[in-house]
Amino acid sequence: MTPQVGYFPEIPAPDADAAAAAAQRQLRLTKPAGALGRLEELSIWVSACQGVCPPQQFERARVVVFAGDHGVAGAGVSAYPPEVTAAMVANFAAGGAAVNVLAEVAGATVRVADMAVDTDEPLSPAIGAHKIRRSSGNIAVEDALTPGEVVQAIDAGRAIADEEVDSGADLLIAGDMGIGNTTPATTLIAALTDSEPVAVVGRGTGIDDAGWARKTAAIRDALYRTRRLSADPIALLRICGGADLAAMTGFCAQAAVRKTPVLLDGMVVTAAALAADRLAPGARQWWRAGHRSTEPAHTLALQRLELSPIVELDMRLGEGSGAVVALPVLRAAVATLASMATFEEAGIGEA
Repeated sequence: MTPQVGYFPEIPAPDADAAAAAAQRQLRLTKPAGALGRLEELSIWVSACQGVCPPQQFERARVVVFAGDHGVAGAGVSAYPPEVTAAMVANFAAGGAAVNVLAEVAGATVRVADMAVDTDEPLSPAIGAHKIRRSSGNIAVEDALTPGEVVQAIDAGRAIADEEVDSGADLLIAGDMGIGNTTPATTLIAALTDSEPVAVVGRGTGIDDAGWARKTAAIRDALYRTRRLSADPIALLRICGGADLAAMTGFCAQAAVRKTPVLLDGMVVTAAALAADRLAPGARQWWRAGHRSTEPAHTLALQRLELSPIVELDMRLGEGSGAVVALPVLRAAVATLASMATFEEAGIGEA
């Protein structure tokens, strides 16, 4: 049976009293009101998510990279061959990828989950614990998943979020890895926002004009099969998404259920988040956008979610890298609200 809206329990709102207390504390800190800009808004959001003021610094930020291949990669929509996905999973596990390096700097740890890498055997039992299938279908000509698989993938994402929160994670970041995955992600965003392919198709990993044309055609064909289904996020994930996107959808929604803040990464993760907020209305209150990638569909998805990026560095790597780069900024927001002296403590008259 395919889950519908209501499959997730009602999403609780972050704590309004803690947010109000944080806003009042910001006014008492030794600085002009508003002088720290968005750091102030971010600190208030963290207080609301944690339900305390002042907020506590993150002790176990966790990145989960959802890996999966996509049949549409065979249509020449990426600058790299599909075999790179499996190689990069091994690179993540060995600690050699960009997200591993950036996470170490930011004070986060990295986990990789094989959802649909096109290999018979996962790299390890832990990495393949929630694997759905070998590669999602070619969305230009067929559904990405079966009805049973899309449910399994969403539930896998929920389970991964629960595993991380239960083991102490206090901040979650979803990352993605999959050659060709910007094609289903762009299709999903276009379907959820009723947008034309030419308005949202980007260059992904750096495709040329011919590759862009092939990518646009694949998205157009996939969108044709999703017509009249824009109100059904599960059907869209089944038809034009994939196991990795469906798992990220479940992951982002379940984090909100568990009252755990999330930093969203780039276009692929934000596509899943857009579906998650449709499936679990209100989940977006527990998220902030780590960055804005160069993909046009990412800007559109962020606008629909009413989220502003913390950093903009023209990144387009995926892996969770942009969100990890934003994490020290979020840590700085927490530190200023928690550790700065108030006017009273510093013996300074507020006037």
